[in-house]
Amino acid sequence: MKNRKASLWAIFLTVFIDLLGFGILIPLLPTFGAKQLHLSEFQIGIAVAVYSLMQFLFNPVLGRISDRFGRRPVILVSLLLTVTSYIIFSFTDSFLLLIVSRMLAGLGGSNIGTAQAYIADITTPQERTKGMGFIGAAFGLGFMFGPFMGGMLSKFGYSFAGLGSAAFSFTAFLFTFFFLPESNIEKRNTKLSLKIFDINYAKKILKNPALGIMILLYFIIVFSMANLTGTLSLLGYNIYHFSDAQNGMLFGIMGLIGVIIQAGLMRILSVKFSERGLIIYGAVFMMAGLALLPFGAGFASLCFIVSLYGIGQGILQPVILGMISKQSPAGEQGAVLGINQSVSAFGRILGPIWGGFSFTYIGYQFPFITGAIFTFLFILIGYFFIKKV
Repeated sequence: MKNRKASLWAIFLTVFIDLLGFGILIPLLPTFGAKQLHLSEFQIGIAVAVYSLMQFLFNPVLGRISDRFGRRPVILVSLLLTVTSYIIFSFTDSFLLLIVSRMLAGLGGSNIGTAQAYIADITTPQERTKGMGFIGAAFGLGFMFGPFMGGMLSKFGYSFAGLGSAAFSFTAFLFTFFFLPESNIEKRNTKLSLKIFDINYAKKILKNPALGIMILLYFIIVFSMANLTGTLSLLGYNIYHFSDAQNGMLFGIMGLIGVIIQAGLMRILSVKFSERGLIIYGAVFMMAGLALLPFGAGFASLCFIVSLYGIGQGILQPVILGMISKQSPAGEQGAVLGINQSVSAFGRILGPIWGGFSFTYIGYQFPFITGAIFTFLFILIGYFFIKKV
């Protein structure tokens, strides 16, 4: 038990430190593209989506490699790729170079499924939702402190913020190298496939009714969230006239709410409510936040609205991931969670592209309204089908 707790804290700190670097750039990337590179909202949406395209392609690959050779080496290599991407970003002066940096960042960020598989390795099925909530809290802390730091670092220039991100990811690499033990010792006889996206394996997973419905729900919710990722900063900058620091605070508030829920309240909520109930209630909060975002009256009201969104996001992610992990075949946690992350990455590709397109050509309200509509679809599917799984 002690070793398991130590491993849980080690992967928590690894993900948290890495996500600090990621969080620094999240609120800055759209305004960097608009101010420094003079890109349109649609181009910015493409730059955000490229990151997720790489995750769509490589999450299953890294998951399968981690099933065969272990989680630790995959996490180490991916962190070095992330460091390289941030350094390139620091010297970006063109749309092409920005795309290259985001492609490398997406490849490095394709370790999400591997980190989740690490949690699955060291937790029992009964602890799985709590474990996913624990790693979700690491993501939330990164998103909480990272954007705050990004807003402050941007005062010294976007290049300085990029180098700060690289420093945090390299710190995560060092921490992993010295302190993170391997979790996947007994499953190294797993058959290895290096196909970029194994369609046949994906079909096999998605044909499983329990897994198929949960992965579909995760895709819908990620697409809804992705409509916000590339456009919230633009909403603040163009419509509400917020500074980079204020945009960073909005992202930070979402992260703080997620941490409070995933690190503490999930233990209480998971006892009082069924998993089906949690995903429906979480989706209601998230839908309300998305629908209200473009209609806020100022910074204070936006802080309240993103809090509603943060509550929903904080509940949904660990519950759905825990349910997917419980349904995954033994010895294939990395591959299944990699497929799930790949499918959800497709949502993160479509979300920013549609968000940037609709923001530019239809109206700034539409990315958020789209997310609210799809979250309502999520509620309907959850209500009518989860009880049958």
